[in-house]
Amino acid sequence: MRLAVIIPAAGASTRFAQIAAREQGLASDAPARSKLDEDLGGRPVLQRTVELFQHVPEVATIIVAGPADPAAMASFRERYADKLGLLGVRLCAGGKDHRYQTVANALALVPDDCTHVAVHDAARPCASPELIARVIDAAREHDAVVPGVDVADTLKRVDAAPVAPAADDPLAAILGVDTRAQVLRRRVSSTVDRAGLVAVQTPQIFRAALLRRAYAQADLSSTDDAQLVERLGEPVIVVEGDARNLKITRPADLALARAILGVRPPAERPSHLRF
Repeated sequence: MRLAVIIPAAGASTRFAQIAAREQGLASDAPARSKLDEDLGGRPVLQRTVELFQHVPEVATIIVAGPADPAAMASFRERYADKLGLLGVRLCAGGKDHRYQTVANALALVPDDCTHVAVHDAARPCASPELIARVIDAAREHDAVVPGVDVADTLKRVDAAPVAPAADDPLAAILGVDTRAQVLRRRVSSTVDRAGLVAVQTPQIFRAALLRRAYAQADLSSTDDAQLVERLGEPVIVVEGDARNLKITRPADLALARAILGVRPPAERPSHLRF
């Protein structure tokens, strides 16, 4: 097996930035750093994710796909090109609107001698060596393999439209802001039967020829790469995932990731050095 690893890193971290701004009392459009730039034990999230595959014997190449916008990509290269270059990583620009565009751009750079392609979320820096080995081992026997964990929580489908507060907030006049408006409320439309449901993670590994065939389809709308393979009618095998393999989506996830990795948050700078 010669494995190419694609790490899509073109997202704008919009949800992460919005939640961080709300928690810090900032405007929702306030400038915020990407979650991939956040510190995990002295190294950014993205570098931690890349390092998961650095010493995996089967890995022949790692491709990180950054932002599509030329200015954003230039900034991305300035932050990451040197450190990722030392890890043997190849950078490319990702897609403008969708994740599948980003993966497609990186897939075009996969060398012909790679037999398999893994796609791993840039914001999953906690995948264990055991999990990665488990997926690789299964990929030797099956053409499409994904890790997944059984859904333990009750799942409910909710309406897209939020529910507005029923009455005025008595604190709004005092604080000058409706504090309840910052809390999203949605109405439950139904409860989903969780029997047979798994929460799918990454890395997802595919035979290179199969993934290329999946990306040759006209309809590439998908939530993950396995869905494109499923659309071909090809089987996708689920192996045991790991609850610790979380995807950093919200600021609170950073604390969990640090706990999983056993690293401390960055020390606050002394007050006389903050400006």
